[in-house]
Amino acid sequence: MAMGLSGGGSRRGRRRGGRSPMAEINVTPLVDVMLVLLIIFMVTAPLLKAAVPIELPESRAKAMSEEQGQLQITLRRDGAVFYEDTELAPGELPDRLAATPPGPDGKAPLVTLRADKALDYGRVMEVMGELNRAGFTSISLVTDVSGG
Repeated sequence: MAMGLSGGGSRRGRRRGGRSPMAEINVTPLVDVMLVLLIIFMVTAPLLKAAVPIELPESRAKAMSEEQGQLQITLRRDGAVFYEDTELAPGELPDRLAATPPGPDGKAPLVTLRADKALDYGRVMEVMGELNRAGFTSISLVTDVSGG
């Protein structure tokens, strides 16, 4: 009978019926969100590399690996030439190519040439001729391999 009158029994009842605050943080939702964000950034990062929007021709060729120190030349549909992300004035390409420093091995860097598929073949050959005259003999032509 004395046990029934003590306050210990009522505390146990309160603990069962009420909720006590949880002392541990559940990190599973945080990890799930971070993994989804990581996947989104991994998918979109290669798409952000091409700063000048052009429509590349399609090809069934295998994709090549990208190397550090590559020089990117882009030809837009309207004939504008871009050195990396900078638009060049007509006739400025030879000067910019002459001012390009050699790579760490002392050779001219690899050039990736991106040209819109609606461009005239002669315009692309003009730019390739300028590259060759400036000493850039390793030129990769970039195509869209998603259609292959």
